[in-house]
Amino acid sequence: MNLNFQEYGTGKPLVILHGLLGSLDNWHTLSKTFANSFRVLAVDQRNHGKSPHSDLFTYDLMAEDLADLLDHLKIPSTHLLGHSMGGKTAMQFALTNSGRVKSLIVVDMAPREYPRLHDELLDALASVNLTTAALRQQVDDELSKRIPDFAVRQFLMKNLTRDSNGAFTWKANLQAIQKNYAEIAREITSVRPFPGPTLFVKGDRADYVLDSDVPMIKRLFPNAQIAGVNAGHWIHAEAPTVFADIVMSFLRGEPH
Repeated sequence: MNLNFQEYGTGKPLVILHGLLGSLDNWHTLSKTFANSFRVLAVDQRNHGKSPHSDLFTYDLMAEDLADLLDHLKIPSTHLLGHSMGGKTAMQFALTNSGRVKSLIVVDMAPREYPRLHDELLDALASVNLTTAALRQQVDDELSKRIPDFAVRQFLMKNLTRDSNGAFTWKANLQAIQKNYAEIAREITSVRPFPGPTLFVKGDRADYVLDSDVPMIKRLFPNAQIAGVNAGHWIHAEAPTVFADIVMSFLRGEPH
């Protein structure tokens, strides 16, 4: 699968993977920040952004997609950062391709299985009749009936685009995501840990990374550091300066 990506800066590579229903566009500002020190590759994962759609949607396949992209770009190894679902993809890739990951950064995600947290959002998106909508505001008005939080709708509306005929469509492959949601929520496991330097950044106002997750994190990533930020799940959007400082100090080898 030929993933869509955007490249920023020069130097040692740093790959960024977005979360569920996100895209590389969510990371544009921070990609430019990190590009002052790194060759940043912000990637659309399969079934998201401008990357191809597929009925097959697993972490094994998304890790293979990343390996194929690195092979295509002739990048033997990279620093790797992933948020939420992208964090699980990054964990899967590091555990199965440890020699290709210089360091791993996981943003507000643990390796454990999660409950079905996004069913309502997915159902709301799928319920909108895009064929009758002429304006973006009409889509937003329809979504607001089920998703009152404006910030959440703003995030979801970044998936709205127009097809070659000018009709609205969703960038994300909602059908494949809904069909494979159990796979996206599943636990990341491995009999062999990732030995490299690892940073878990957790949102202190979210409950995605709990104290009870630390033993599993340490078992799979024995060299993991854990840093908390006064933010919710979208740490990079809510506290971008603090987040960037934590990431850059980790990449420079400074302790937390």
